Amino acid sequence: MAVRTLKIDQQDIAVESGTSIIQAAQQAGVRIPQLCHLEGLTPVGACRLCLVEVEGMNKLLPACVTEVWEGMVIHTQTARLQEYRRMTVELIFAEGNHVCAVCVANGNCELQDVAVEVGMDHSRFPYRFPDRPVDLSHPLFGIDHNRCILCTRCVRVCDEIEGAHVWDVAQRGPDCYIVSGLNQPWGEVESCTSCGKCVDACPTGAIFKQGSTIGEKAADTAKLAFLSTAREKHQWTR
Repeated sequence: MAVRTLKIDQQDIAVESGTSIIQAAQQAGVRIPQLCHLEGLTPVGACRLCLVEVEGMNKLLPACVTEVWEGMVIHTQTARLQEYRRMTVELIFAEGNHVCAVCVANGNCELQDVAVEVGMDHSRFPYRFPDRPVDLSHPLFGIDHNRCILCTRCVRVCDEIEGAHVWDVAQRGPDCYIVSGLNQPWGEVESCTSCGKCVDACPTGAIFKQGSTIGEKAADTAKLAFLSTAREKHQWTR
């Protein structure tokens, strides 16, 4: 396997050809903020929080979907990037109805963690206060669209790991929302296996186990990365 040598934040590293910037950064111990990226799922570059600066490029590059190349010089913590990431998180909060104090994921929320990481303590943008429904038709789980950030993790985990294809994205632009089945109530979608992988994949409190109260949701995302390769590598446990 060919090797690529590069620099990330002044640190010299060597990685295999085909490695993404975010994977190279992880190997180097460099933290890059992210929300839509989840190990074991196909990267899509939806949240744009992982943008980095590469010397010689006049635009920012999403670290999750950009492969490294020989001689790359990458910066992940410049003032420009920090301001951009803070603005992105502010827009996410302003676009939805994220009330942490009454959320099942309070204290275990990746959006909450990223807000702290980028120094976002308020939004400069007017809140939209969208009128979004809560679907409790499933006997075990629920989805609160007010807390959804359209990371599409649920769509990808259901498609790529469970193979049930329950979730998808409907509409465009600010009208986008996650749909189950053919825009049916979740509880009426016959293809749902009630596996709960979408609950573990969700970075916020948007998809949760019914009966959960404030702060009780704690997703196990490491399990999904294992499941994505377990069959191929014969790593099943008994």
